[in-house]
Amino acid sequence: MNPVLAIAGIALVTIALGTGCLEDRPQEEIQMREATVLELPELVNESETSIEEALTERRSVRNFSEGSLKIEEIGQLLWASQGITDPAGYRTAPSAGALYPLEVYVVVRSVDDIEPGLYRYVPEGHEIHRIIDGDISSGLRTAALSQPAVGDAPANIVICAIPDRTTSKYGDRGIRYVHMEAGHAAQNIYLQAVSLDLGTVSIGAFEDAKVQRLLNLSPDEMPLYIMPVGRI
Repeated sequence: MNPVLAIAGIALVTIALGTGCLEDRPQEEIQMREATVLELPELVNESETSIEEALTERRSVRNFSEGSLKIEEIGQLLWASQGITDPAGYRTAPSAGALYPLEVYVVVRSVDDIEPGLYRYVPEGHEIHRIIDGDISSGLRTAALSQPAVGDAPANIVICAIPDRTTSKYGDRGIRYVHMEAGHAAQNIYLQAVSLDLGTVSIGAFEDAKVQRLLNLSPDEMPLYIMPVGRI
């Protein structure tokens, strides 16, 4: 299925706060396109890789070969993290109280049929919303303590969370549930990557404030994982 790019609005907001390079000032001179929607291709629900094979072959991969990813691969990975699998709205990863505090983003550098930029995954409709135009992967690498895998990968999946969605019901213990849920989503991405013959690694070493600024997150939203994805 060919991707369909639907422009729901015409306003572009350019934030300009000073001078310097994009890596040093991630929110400056970034074009915001909150109304831009990209429908992802139809999901593939079968593969030749058994769950046992995926578990056996799962490894952290930090070195990627040349070559862009396909939009179909990005769609499968995002679905694995938080895709809807039931008419009631249940998802691929378990969530305490079905409150779903996670927000999943993808920083695109080189993916066929997807322009470079920052996108938010919307499980309802299986689509991504472009919220920042342009390649910000070098800025993400800087925020991740200059780890090469982040800058080299064709795409980085960033798992964030809004803890209030869970703590509003479970109190402080809800923080534990949020972290558990992020782990479920990350493992799903690992196993889907194996099935697609791709490599990924879960990265937790980064400067939270820099990632929050780069992704233009709200104050109540916290980054938990960066997962570079590429060919092996």
